[in-house]
Amino acid sequence: MRYVLALLTLVLTASPVAAQTPATALDEAVRGIETAYGRMTDLKADFTQTAFNKSLNQTIPASGTVFLKKGGKLRWEYVDPTPQQIVSDGKTIWIYTPTLNQVNTGKAPEALSGPAGSFLSGLGKLREHFTVRLLNPAQPKDPEGNVQLDLTPKQPLPTLARLILAFDPNGWQLRRAVVYDQFENTVTMKFSKLVINSGLEDKLFAFVPPKGVATVPLK
Repeated sequence: MRYVLALLTLVLTASPVAAQTPATALDEAVRGIETAYGRMTDLKADFTQTAFNKSLNQTIPASGTVFLKKGGKLRWEYVDPTPQQIVSDGKTIWIYTPTLNQVNTGKAPEALSGPAGSFLSGLGKLREHFTVRLLNPAQPKDPEGNVQLDLTPKQPLPTLARLILAFDPNGWQLRRAVVYDQFENTVTMKFSKLVINSGLEDKLFAFVPPKGVATVPLK
């Protein structure tokens, strides 16, 4: 669940980074991302996720679809390895696990006050919330051609000590996010089939527990 909350959200397009000095390229990337985040109203994308526990040397894969909308609205639909839905209307969050016949629920501001909340709000003001640099100033792009930013929160959280984002220069959509916690565990998410500002309906972010499902407060 910590891994899920660490990554609720993620997003965006940005303006192209000019092939200039690393400092200039970074400045242009930050301005573009902040501007694009202000324009984005909703997002839909398929994702694959890999959670790595360093102490156990254990990797857990997952995949599904994510829906995001301004106002703290979100819906993560996990398909593999275990079906799960994480839904929030911006006020309440529900985490429904059919195999347990259980839904965990709580107030969204409290549930998202960690990395998910700071990540969402921080994208609009990157340098206010993060120390930002190019992951590799000498080679800003990864082998897939994505420009990578390395973010360190100015107020680190147990579940968010570092964040790496990779953007596709073609349209500057977010392709990959890697979250590090204080113990150097990581959650890596890769995104595909991104659709921006498609007019997602609010009812997508409402959840009614199926009959007979146990409701447990989110801690």
